[in-house]
Amino acid sequence: MADTVDRSKTNETDTIRVRYWAAAKAAAGTSEDHLEVDGPLTLAEVRDRAIALHPDADRLPDILRTCSTLVGDRPTASEDPDTVVVAPGSHVEFLPPFAGG
Repeated sequence: MADTVDRSKTNETDTIRVRYWAAAKAAAGTSEDHLEVDGPLTLAEVRDRAIALHPDADRLPDILRTCSTLVGDRPTASEDPDTVVVAPGSHVEFLPPFAGG
């Protein structure tokens, strides 16, 4: 008898956790979102889906495009977001440029 998976119940492996910091948090109006996914996404797709969750956040697209990013603990700012793979169960951090030291 084959095992079946009930996809109506979302768990951590079916989502990508998106965390916003500083100006990104202010623009999104929240500190985090959870994207439901069926498989891996590129970092660009994660960014675009995060933007789509906040259609009234006019500043969010520009802010997220200037952010440094972490996928898990891995810095990805120097990589092309169209080639960075984000697996279900991962977390992405959007870190706007910080002033001061």
